[in-house]
Amino acid sequence: MSQTEYDNCPCAGATLDKLLQPVVLAVLAEESMHGYELAKRIGDLPVFLHQSPDLSGIYRLLKNLESRDLVVAEWDTSELSRAKRRYSITANGQKCLAAWHETLKNYRHTVDALLVLTGKKAK
Repeated sequence: MSQTEYDNCPCAGATLDKLLQPVVLAVLAEESMHGYELAKRIGDLPVFLHQSPDLSGIYRLLKNLESRDLVVAEWDTSELSRAKRRYSITANGQKCLAAWHETLKNYRHTVDALLVLTGKKAK
């Protein structure tokens, strides 16, 4: 496989979007914001290798999180432009974020073990 063939492979980090939920919750735990602002902020994070996530995917996830009472949206009409939805994390979202933190710590131990294993075999 050439390098470009690996671009969409999980080995190139193509499945990092699965980690979008804890990132969205963590960013919203810092402050509430509009979906576009959220996508921009996430794109600035090293978690996704400084690549902005798909905006439509962000909005789908926000709708899903809202239906599960992990975030809440309110219409923001304070700006002169059209009304926008401002998203905030809920108490349930805070609990979910804490659970994600524990899950990610466990994943880290698994990934550390995989790095040792693959490091031995990749030489």
